[in-house]
Amino acid sequence: MQLEQTQTTSNETVLSIDSLHVEYSTPGSNVRAVRDVSLDVARGETHGIAGESGSGKSTLALAILQYLGDNGSITSGTVQFNGTDLQELSESELRSLRGNDIAHVAQDAKSSLNPSLSVGEQVAETIQAHQDVSRSEAHQQAIEMLREVDIPDPEYNADQYPHELSGGQQQRVLIAMALSCSPELLILDEPTTGLDVTTQSKIVELIQDLKDEYETTIVLITHNLEIIAQITDRVSIMYAGELMEQGDVYSIFDDPSNPYTQGLLAATPEIGSDKAPTAIPGQIPDLTDLDDGCTFADRCAFATEECRTGSIAMETVADDHETRCRRWEAAVEDPIQPKRGTYDRASAGGELLSATGLRKIFDEPSTVGTLFEDTSFERFFDLEPPVKAVNDVDITVRESETVGLVGESGSGKSTLGRTLLSLLEPTEGTVTFRGDDVGEFDSSEMREFYSECQIVFQNPHSSLNPRKTIGQIIERPLRMFTDADAEARTNRVVELLEQVDLGPEYVRRYPHELSGGEKQRVAIARAFAPNPSFIVLDEPVSALDVSVQANILDLLSDLRAEYGTTYLLISHDLSVISAICDRIMIMYLGEIVESGRRDDIFEPPYHPYTRALLSSIPNLDPHKESSPILLEGDVPSMRNTPNGCSFHTRCPQKIGSVCEESCPEVEPTGEGESSEHGIACHLDEDEMSTAIEGLHNDADG
Repeated sequence: MQLEQTQTTSNETVLSIDSLHVEYSTPGSNVRAVRDVSLDVARGETHGIAGESGSGKSTLALAILQYLGDNGSITSGTVQFNGTDLQELSESELRSLRGNDIAHVAQDAKSSLNPSLSVGEQVAETIQAHQDVSRSEAHQQAIEMLREVDIPDPEYNADQYPHELSGGQQQRVLIAMALSCSPELLILDEPTTGLDVTTQSKIVELIQDLKDEYETTIVLITHNLEIIAQITDRVSIMYAGELMEQGDVYSIFDDPSNPYTQGLLAATPEIGSDKAPTAIPGQIPDLTDLDDGCTFADRCAFATEECRTGSIAMETVADDHETRCRRWEAAVEDPIQPKRGTYDRASAGGELLSATGLRKIFDEPSTVGTLFEDTSFERFFDLEPPVKAVNDVDITVRESETVGLVGESGSGKSTLGRTLLSLLEPTEGTVTFRGDDVGEFDSSEMREFYSECQIVFQNPHSSLNPRKTIGQIIERPLRMFTDADAEARTNRVVELLEQVDLGPEYVRRYPHELSGGEKQRVAIARAFAPNPSFIVLDEPVSALDVSVQANILDLLSDLRAEYGTTYLLISHDLSVISAICDRIMIMYLGEIVESGRRDDIFEPPYHPYTRALLSSIPNLDPHKESSPILLEGDVPSMRNTPNGCSFHTRCPQKIGSVCEESCPEVEPTGEGESSEHGIACHLDEDEMSTAIEGLHNDADG
């Protein structure tokens, strides 16, 4: 199925929001989270709402549901559903409305599902709350709904608990719960955030299929503009609680008239192009203390003094296209453009770190346990198959280069990064640093190794100690790995904060006082504190808005240029990898299946897995139809990896028994410079060389 706008909308309005204002009461002052928002959603329409974190998108969704919590309230304006003012309904009428008529899929599937109930129970519970059915009937309907959203073996998985399902499956369970009572309006809040591109494309296709089957009207909230471009009919761009631009999807993406919309588009990386994501300067203002005029003026390249006075009204650009900007004509005449030419490529030096035959296996059975395997005493021992998280990996990283490591969740990327740094002890194989075997280092040599090799963890919320100030957090590696005195450490902390664009005022702040992007900057500052030679960056931008993401990529590029640092960048986002990496390795089930220079990976021949990853990336052009290669199922368990080629159970180009029986070796492709490009596959080069439609490579790489 091709992902395309279905254009099945009618003139009948299902949802009408008029001049809506929402505030949250907090000690000292009120947060004006949504201000003067008006929009209509027609029956059968998919309406996208986009903007940075803090723009008010999720608050708008909760206001539609009349579910703002004790400290939130609608201070003025109306929300009407099928002509009924929802603020006039009683609490019992609202409970009936939620689920039956309007359903909401919350942002984080992991935290939205009850960990103490099976997923089948949770879907059945929703059905029983809104329908007059018995428990057994609800359970049967739950299984059917799980089947509808493509949960494999729904009878079995209905009895599983949330933690036993993958992230994509958890998201499907939430969608099953939302659709279980056939609502007219479905609100999806960031349904694909943090998911791999393959899982993301499946969720997007599921949304399209279910929309067609149930004739559901959809409000899609996301900061992923590529998803907005591919599946929505109309778009609303929000910033600091206000609508900045609104119109049909083609108008918004072809002719953006608001500087903020133009900035978001310029900040979004695009695969296979020479576009360098360009960050929007500054941050969203404090919503408790807003000045007159345009809320975006301090970040806007077009702003004049006129923009800083009075209230800014929506202005008509064209039919079904409005913008909140007094200088929109100037913005249309000379729009914000992204930088061209990718981030500065490194001149790679000599070998810095390498691994040969590296394996990391978890849960290996004990020697005593294996003696009782297949005996009546086996039940007394945990003899589950071991987890082969990293399986015979060879990798070389050179000085001053950035190597990208890509793959779906469960591919072993983070485990490989941690094993390279000896945060996890290798089961087999060797890791060398500057030619010396890390496994042979004594304690003083390991201390020196850790001063030169650092890591930025995936989630800054959990990797920063909430009880320590930012200054203390950054100072800690200076205490551990340097002989600097207190004054020198203090000066270095301030210097690092300034280098990551935070400043000395952050020294006494705590992590909970910072935004997600600011926390990630602190994590990067901490990693650079002891002047390391090598840093593992584990999904450093995976949960960040496109503008913050572009800021972080700019920062990493600048720091590499200043310090000559080498990076191993772990990500499931090939657009990010494309923007900043010199070489790329594709990982699947603990193995490297393809590696090469950046341009090698984005041009044929492709490993079938790489081809599927690349085809699943949506693009910013709503006129282009995406044709993702949808891989069957999820990544297999590392406890029971397939024989032969590890990818054969999902491979759309499988050629027969050789794939099931023989594990392919990495073979070089081409000649000359391209000899760095290697693929592990039984297909010949011609069979792997069909171009991917719509993917091009204009980069200077």
